[in-house]
Amino acid sequence: MYRRGHYDELPIFPARLGYEAAGIVEAVGAEVKGIDEGDIVSILPAFSLHQYATYGELIVVPAYTLQKHPSTLSFEEAASVWTSFLTMYGMVVDSAGLPPGQSVVITAASSSAGLAAIQVVNYLGGVSIAVTTTGRKRDALIKAGAMHVIAADEQDIAAEVLKITDNKGADIILDPVAGPLLLRLIEAVAFKGQIYIYGALSQESVQFPALELVRKMPVIRGYNAMDVLANPVKLQAAIQFINEGITREKLKPIIGRTFTFDKIVEATLFLEANTHTGKIVVTV
Repeated sequence: MYRRGHYDELPIFPARLGYEAAGIVEAVGAEVKGIDEGDIVSILPAFSLHQYATYGELIVVPAYTLQKHPSTLSFEEAASVWTSFLTMYGMVVDSAGLPPGQSVVITAASSSAGLAAIQVVNYLGGVSIAVTTTGRKRDALIKAGAMHVIAADEQDIAAEVLKITDNKGADIILDPVAGPLLLRLIEAVAFKGQIYIYGALSQESVQFPALELVRKMPVIRGYNAMDVLANPVKLQAAIQFINEGITREKLKPIIGRTFTFDKIVEATLFLEANTHTGKIVVTV
C-alpha cells in the first residue's frame, strides 16, 4: 500500500521500503546501550519509512527498535513477529481486554495479522472465528488454529456468526478490509459489541446502516499499532506478553513462503495475488 501511494504515509522519492527484519548486529553507535556487535535481533516497526527501511543486506535502524529474539525462532520467523502480534495485542489484549469465552471474528484471516489474531484469541481462551474469501483456505485456517471458518463469498457471514454464537453475535470483530464488507460485519456484531478497523484493503467507500447502529449500539474504532509502539509502558507489556506466548509455544508466526532478495518483484506480485496463507519473507 505504501509503494502504491495508498498508505498513511506517502512515498517521497527516492523512497525506501521495509519495516520488519531480523539479522545480526554488525556495528553500534557510540551511545547505544544494551545492544552489542554479534547480537541476533529483530526489528520493531517503530519508525517512519521516510527515515529508515529494511530492504537490504546491510541496514541502519535506531537502537530502540531492536529486540533480541528467542533462540526458538528462526531468522525468518523472528522477522515476522512484531507487526502482526503487536497489532493484535493492542486490540485484543490492551484495548478490548478479551475475557475467556468471548467470540472474535477475524477477517482476512489467512494474512499474517489474521493468523496472529487467531493465536492470540485462542491463547486468551476466546472463540476464534476466521473469515476468508473462499473455502479453499478453510483447511489451512483450521490447521492454524481457527475454531470456526466462514467463506465470505459462499456463506452469509451474519447467519454463520449467529449460528456459532447462539444468536448473540460476535463480541469483537477485527477487520483490516472495511469497504462493503463492513455492512455485513455490523449485521454480525453483538449488542454493544466492538468492531476494530485496522486497515483499508478494500479501498471502496464505507456506508453505515444508521438504524442497525442505533439498534445494536456497537463501538466502531480505528486502530494501528502505534498506539502500543508509541507508549513505552504498553510496549513493554506487549513484548512480555508476546515473548511469553512464544516461549509457551502458544504464539508463533506462520511463514507462507520465502523468496530470495533477487526475486523481490516475484515476491511482491505473489503478495498482491492474495493466494497465500501466512507471512511472506525475503531472505538476503
